[in-house]
Amino acid sequence: MPDSKSSPALGHIKVLDLSRVLAGPWCTQILADLGADVVKVERPGAGDDTRHWGPPFLKDADGNDTTQATYFTACNRNKRSITLDMATPEGQAIIRQMAAQSDVLVENFKVGGLAHYGLDYASLKVVNPRLIYCSVTGFGQDGPYAERAGYDLMIQAMSGMMSITGRADDQPGGGPLRVGVALTDLFTGVYASTAILAALEVRNRTGEGQHIDMSLLDVGMAILANQGSAFLNTGKPPSRQGNSHPSLAPYQDFPTADGAMLLAIGNDGQFARFCEAAGQHAWATDPRYATNTLRVKHRTDLIPAMEAVTRTRTTAEWVQLLEDKAVPCGPINNIAQAFDDAQVKARGLCVSLPRDAGDGVKTIDGVASPLRLTATPPVLDRAPPALGQHTDEVLGELGFDAARIAQLRAQKVI
Repeated sequence: MPDSKSSPALGHIKVLDLSRVLAGPWCTQILADLGADVVKVERPGAGDDTRHWGPPFLKDADGNDTTQATYFTACNRNKRSITLDMATPEGQAIIRQMAAQSDVLVENFKVGGLAHYGLDYASLKVVNPRLIYCSVTGFGQDGPYAERAGYDLMIQAMSGMMSITGRADDQPGGGPLRVGVALTDLFTGVYASTAILAALEVRNRTGEGQHIDMSLLDVGMAILANQGSAFLNTGKPPSRQGNSHPSLAPYQDFPTADGAMLLAIGNDGQFARFCEAAGQHAWATDPRYATNTLRVKHRTDLIPAMEAVTRTRTTAEWVQLLEDKAVPCGPINNIAQAFDDAQVKARGLCVSLPRDAGDGVKTIDGVASPLRLTATPPVLDRAPPALGQHTDEVLGELGFDAARIAQLRAQKVI
């Protein structure tokens, strides 16, 4: 067994990645960051759809746009890329050979799509009973919508997420909004990686793999969290209310002398300390505001009164005033400001990985893994790959010689 103090947490795990776009690749990137050997299979000549989802595009060494979108790089770090046409018998045979040697397979084809190629779970279980096979679809493997394609935006709309995101209908700019990133895809990737790790632990006990059925809709409903629970236990659908919180007050954005800030006051002690710092001692004992429940009830009186006070200082002045008083307060940054933040820099959250794939791209920047394991931390050593960058390398590991690889390339199998 590898030494856990010197080897990555998943350094002994091989992952066959047949997924595209975001949810599946996000899952496999998490596994790759933890040390798994992830081989990403892509279509010859085209690759993952997100290679073309631009602008923006990666820059070459001279600062000119390449043809690869930055979107792809967000979720394909630490992987090896091979090109393979799985619609051909030869391609299917190679996938089966790889699956026989893999611990995990992740795919996000439509329900039944891989069965046509003999690459579904039932078929590959015969080849490798220890295989953990994770399917990511829009709506799951059963139910009336099972055969529908599903994208994050659709799921945000269908799950109700958009109904609670944005300003109220009677406010300027009111109406349903999607979250600024593909939240359902990302959470599905995280849930899928958790399920895979659980299945690996089960396999350690039983020696058997299993099929994991991940649905974007299931995840979209799950991450409604407190809003979903509120409806299920009251029968009243929550509504949009901008940046304020349905159950906490004050917990929202406030205007300042030079812009805006965010106050996230979650208990009565924090509110009392804010009132003292702001010179508004009476608010803390006012019968309308003495408890969080009362503040929520009387927010239409409290918030305008607070806004008149928050406008008297700049955002930086408020942050400095409150930071040693355990009152959660911060700026509302754009992404450039976020990456320039001292804490973000101190945590090393921007990483630059070199790439030498002959396409002019020398380095690719990305966000570091947020997983901080003291003994087996993530190892970020591979930039997101160029299309097919590792085809010869991976096929060589499977026992294919140079002549056979050349033949497959001539046949356009790879």
